[in-house]
Amino acid sequence: MILGVTPARGGSKGLARKNIRPLCGKPLLAWTIEAAKAAARLDRYVVSTEDAEVAAVARQCGAEVLDRPAALATDDAPMLGVLQHALERIPADVVVILQAPCPVRDVDLIDRCIQRFLDTGADSLATGFICKYTAYAKDRQEHRRQDIDGFFYDDGNVYVMKADLIRSGDRYGTKIERVLLDREQHIDIDEPFDLWLAEQVLRKRQATHAVSRR
Repeated sequence: MILGVTPARGGSKGLARKNIRPLCGKPLLAWTIEAAKAAARLDRYVVSTEDAEVAAVARQCGAEVLDRPAALATDDAPMLGVLQHALERIPADVVVILQAPCPVRDVDLIDRCIQRFLDTGADSLATGFICKYTAYAKDRQEHRRQDIDGFFYDDGNVYVMKADLIRSGDRYGTKIERVLLDREQHIDIDEPFDLWLAEQVLRKRQATHAVSRR
């Protein structure tokens, strides 16, 4: 079974109550729930939260809610513990993490990631981009950005991993797959500017979709 999980605790330091803040007319969390419900490859999907208001919003959006212990909802609580808790209650073979602060996804993104994961026999998969940031004056040599190899930076949008890895205390394994995304889908909301940026991208996408349907 392929289980989708959205961790959505009530607390947030960067942007208070961000998981239920309005974004283009609906709570931030709703964008991820709708994407998960549209994914054909997910067998089951839950929102993991300790917060009653977040849980109510999730249910209003049609999601199943998994009550999370408060000890797994602190600033220091590791994601691994949240996933292990979910697997203790819902047996699965594959876990797909869909984070609420990443509301911009192509319609088929989740299914494409799952299919890539299955086709390659990967232990884990992450979406992201090639980051070419370097520390200023680090090597005292000038490099054109296009000549820098860069490194893969996971953007938090979609993660897919074997459930047995999670049970054993690992999220990555040895065979790791990567899915490169366009810049619009890299948004990870952590502050007011990110929320504003997501709104611009989503409104543009909605307008483009409306035009294409005419």
